[in-house]
Amino acid sequence: MLGVIFFIIAGAAMSFQGVMNTRLGEKAGIFEANAFVQGTAFILSVIVMLIFGSGSIKALFEADKIYLTGGVIGIVITVTVMLAIANLSPTVAISIILISQLLVAAGIDAFGLLDSAKVEFGLTKYIGTALMIAGVLLFKFK
Repeated sequence: MLGVIFFIIAGAAMSFQGVMNTRLGEKAGIFEANAFVQGTAFILSVIVMLIFGSGSIKALFEADKIYLTGGVIGIVITVTVMLAIANLSPTVAISIILISQLLVAAGIDAFGLLDSAKVEFGLTKYIGTALMIAGVLLFKFK
């Protein structure tokens, strides 16, 4: 149950952050806003790490190098969400983001990418995925 609560918080935070970042970008510029957002996230992450961290910074560089690109993906996420919300409504933008996340996550599971456990995709998983996409699409119809 705790995982579900975390997912709800993450989803709500992503929606609010996307709109807030977009509005900040309208005032200051997309890349200026992104630099501020990523910079404050970095500073707060370091503070939280210093207080609660129990891992090893050295171990970061012992991990598979592909996993170090998460920060690069972070800038892609922030900028493209800002651009999407600026060009669409927040609801439409987030709905399309959800469909994209669902399809990519399904691919990661189905093929066991990035050291994930391979999840067999049978008929029920395809139907579930289709229903989720259909639900988002239905939400978009006026």
